Amino acid sequence: MTKSPKYWNKAKKYLSKKDRIMSKLIKNYHSPSETILISRKDIFFSLCKSIIGQQISVAAANSVFLKFKKKCNNTINAKRVSKLTFSQLKNCGLSRQKVLGIQSLSKQMINKTFKPKLINKMNDEEAIQYLSNLRQIGRWSAEMILLFTYNRSNIWPVQDIGLLRAISKNYNKKYLPPEKFVSELKKKFSPYCSVATWYLWRSIDPEPIQY
Repeated sequence: MTKSPKYWNKAKKYLSKKDRIMSKLIKNYHSPSETILISRKDIFFSLCKSIIGQQISVAAANSVFLKFKKKCNNTINAKRVSKLTFSQLKNCGLSRQKVLGIQSLSKQMINKTFKPKLINKMNDEEAIQYLSNLRQIGRWSAEMILLFTYNRSNIWPVQDIGLLRAISKNYNKKYLPPEKFVSELKKKFSPYCSVATWYLWRSIDPEPIQY
């Protein structure tokens, strides 16, 4: 685990000046334990967690992930996962497509057809496209990786249900909030959309989100 990104405090000041509601959210979650966007710096771990969490609740995802972690003897890496059978992975509660996605990922990590270090040289959109070439990784999953693993500062995951719910709640908008309004918030919060996203998530979830 690492400390919060270097831009975090600067981003809080910037967002607080830009938006009254964001200022209130930042004040509500001001203690050090509340205001850290933690990165594991382990892309394989994070990609597995992202695949597992797709289209299911946070509680369900945590349950499946714990079973997956136990099956890996608490050591989640490509070599360990590659030794698990399809049935062993499926018995963790994974769908067929998620099993295939995790198996494909472990294979590409081992044979180095997927090269995570290249992402450091890419801008956000290039990185999203590169990650999206992986099986079972779409735009949302790629954005979660950029936010949590690489701590990119300006990720605004408009496909994320939690973010959209939080926008609706805090800005008194219907669900789903209008696309135009969501786009306006992105412009207002840039270049620190990642931090704004994190505080909006915290407003609807008692536990900080991690991947």
